[in-house]
Amino acid sequence: MNLTLRIWRQNGPGDKGRMVTYPLSDVSPDMSFLEMLDVLNEKLILDGEEPVAFDHDCREGICGACSLVINGTPHGPQKATTTCQLHMRHYKDGDTIDIEPWRARAFPVIKDLVVDRTAFDKIIQAGGYISAPTGSAPDAHAVPVPKADADAAFEAATCIGCGACVAACPNGSGMLFTAAKITHLGLVPQGQPERDERVLNMVHTHDELDFGGCTNTGECTAVCPKGIPLETIGRLNRDFLKASKV
Repeated sequence: MNLTLRIWRQNGPGDKGRMVTYPLSDVSPDMSFLEMLDVLNEKLILDGEEPVAFDHDCREGICGACSLVINGTPHGPQKATTTCQLHMRHYKDGDTIDIEPWRARAFPVIKDLVVDRTAFDKIIQAGGYISAPTGSAPDAHAVPVPKADADAAFEAATCIGCGACVAACPNGSGMLFTAAKITHLGLVPQGQPERDERVLNMVHTHDELDFGGCTNTGECTAVCPKGIPLETIGRLNRDFLKASKV
């Protein structure tokens, strides 16, 4: 395939940035999207140009590092798929592909397609720890958890913290991420002692870090590669209101 890539280039947070066009030929449909960018960078290096900076790590859809907005959609056109799992077979010969970084006040651009997502780390840190008795771990069946709660907690725990929800939200809200991190502990017995303190601290930290407010547009769930549902935010809201009255 022959493609035209329009890629966001930005030297740093203080640079204005611009879209730069790169033609790329002989792209195999079996390549992953990141492999295609690797091929582009090899070509740029051979031509004496600076390669495109983009973030990646596991390339298995686990770490969430491959944060790219592709043709206006975080992680690209395939539902429940991270950028590293997206393959070029979903594009046609002659296509033009726009590639941009996550765009949000809380995620400043470091360089090109790489953004600083340490705001997510600060939200998690605000959640603190859980109280746990000392000694050996209890048997797995010793603490009963209703199956519905266990399933919902596991569903929330699948969040990989990629930030697609923030990039898709018109308000730049990180509430789906925050809700997932609060919910997966709030539904199991181990998370109960600090439940109220956790939700208050994490939501306040979310707001302090310049994320926008949630207005339930649902764009976050539409692009979430793990399919975390909007009702997770509803659980967060109920926990927050209850904790605020304590």
